[in-house]
Amino acid sequence: MNLTTTDKIWLGIGFLAQFLFSMRFIVQWIASEKKKESIIPIYFWYFSLGGGILLLLYAIHRKDPVFILGQGMGVFIYIRNLMLIYKKRRKKVEG
Repeated sequence: MNLTTTDKIWLGIGFLAQFLFSMRFIVQWIASEKKKESIIPIYFWYFSLGGGILLLLYAIHRKDPVFILGQGMGVFIYIRNLMLIYKKRRKKVEG
């Protein structure tokens, strides 16, 4: 396989994206084990968003409409969950 520099960069982005996306499960698992119950920490959503955005960019580069749709919807959901978390925190602070 003869890869150009651009191909190598995109391959690196793809692997980084997949790593970030996978880290969310490790973060969730560790948090749940510590609490001895299923927990979804905020970092789960940040890893989801980071990995999802990079995977979306990778999918756009690859021109894969199925992958683009799936990651595009995921990014929307991750952003919305972060918005809900911060809205709840703001309400707690305001009393």
